[in-house]
Amino acid sequence: MRWLALVFGLLIVGLQYPMWLGKGGWLQVRESDRQLAAQRETNAKLKMRNDALDADVRDLKTGTEAIEERARAELGMIRQDEVFFQVQTGGAGVKPAPASRNAPPSAAPRH
Repeated sequence: MRWLALVFGLLIVGLQYPMWLGKGGWLQVRESDRQLAAQRETNAKLKMRNDALDADVRDLKTGTEAIEERARAELGMIRQDEVFFQVQTGGAGVKPAPASRNAPPSAAPRH
């Protein structure tokens, strides 16, 4: 009787093995689901990018405002009747006057 129980136990394990670890088993299905979720996320990002590019193409085909905006931003172009001003920020090229080393800034000499 003990021998028969051991045979049935091995038979059950043998039948369960493909379901858990074999081709098309539970672990492989779980990995495939993970890959599918990652691919769907990638596709969603690419769809958003494609929609933005499609909107840009439609704007460029239908109006001149998008063309003018790109010419200004990407090529630095201006209209014929415009004056271009370039504002430097952060003091690049402009240095403050040197202060006296001995006198604190609040005690500057008066003339």
